[in-house]
Amino acid sequence: MAQDKDPAFVRFEGVEKRFGKVMAVQKMDLDIPEGSLVTLLGPSGCGKTTLLRMLAGLETPTAGSIYIKGKRINDTPIHKRNLGMIFQNYALFPHKTIFDNVAFGLKYRKISKQEVREKVEQALEMVRLPGFGNRMPSQLSGGQQQRIAMARAIVIEPDVLLMDEPLSALDENLREDMRREIDNLQQDLGVTTIFVTHDQREALSMSDKVVVMKDGVMQQEGNPEEVYNNSVNHFVADFLGHSNFLKGTVKEKKDRMTLVELEDKNTCLAIPAGQFSDGEQAEAVIRAQKMKLGYQRDFDKEPGMNYFFGRIVDRSYMGGEVSYFVELATGQVLHVISFVKRTPYRRHDEVFIKVDPEHCRLLKL
Repeated sequence: MAQDKDPAFVRFEGVEKRFGKVMAVQKMDLDIPEGSLVTLLGPSGCGKTTLLRMLAGLETPTAGSIYIKGKRINDTPIHKRNLGMIFQNYALFPHKTIFDNVAFGLKYRKISKQEVREKVEQALEMVRLPGFGNRMPSQLSGGQQQRIAMARAIVIEPDVLLMDEPLSALDENLREDMRREIDNLQQDLGVTTIFVTHDQREALSMSDKVVVMKDGVMQQEGNPEEVYNNSVNHFVADFLGHSNFLKGTVKEKKDRMTLVELEDKNTCLAIPAGQFSDGEQAEAVIRAQKMKLGYQRDFDKEPGMNYFFGRIVDRSYMGGEVSYFVELATGQVLHVISFVKRTPYRRHDEVFIKVDPEHCRLLKL
């Protein structure tokens, strides 16, 4: 009987890395499917780059095993892992032409000069810089240098493409362009890609799977919609966007809803029923974008909706959106993000906030 094909193209199995007394990565178990783009997301020091460096062979695991295509690679030399790597600083040779920079990874492969030329030209074509082979890195913009780094990484036809915060040195508009280019290039090539970033927008917009890390521990993995809308804990919900957190006590379950009495004892939230018991302490999470702001005259109180009343204490204009900060009678401030209106709300305005229960999530404390 034929065995099922292992779905993991790259596998981390109980991987740990210790630097002296510091545990940088703890018991990491992670499967990465072939052809997918997986992002390791987290703040500085969370272990995401260390994990990538262990896969690249730049660090040795303290414990556990790493596999590529079913082969354990812990002791495999870097040059035999067939990995393409792109870093934040591009790492181009300033004294070499663009052609020689791109061809560098082919130098020790037994292929003809003609084949090298064809592969380099094809790689430059793929990153939309044909005819740039005779130029020097100093003649290129930052975005063009990043594309050359990409060409150098893909020209060797790697099994896995590793990208360590490759866009962090670019300005915002160029980063947006390069995000789309990387996404399109990865899909065209179908190469398994592991992308490291601390930028939530990069992770959510590009990834097939997002792995959120903190203090060397994986907090959650899943597709972007799953980790954003169904964050498993306070850290993930907070790190992945603008969230409001309200602590309370589970009172009862009614009509497929859990009623949570907030700490002020005067407000109850209706939240879709979950695995909670009456009397249990919990924390409600509501995304700032999921709250609807209005004056009292704007709302006919709908049964089953959640409402808050407060006063705008601050606002920030962000182009197409406005961030409002609304202080409740309890002193807690809620963050609401709304599209720009013709007549915007002003500081000190008294407003209502409406929240659909479907946009609330309850977390265990």
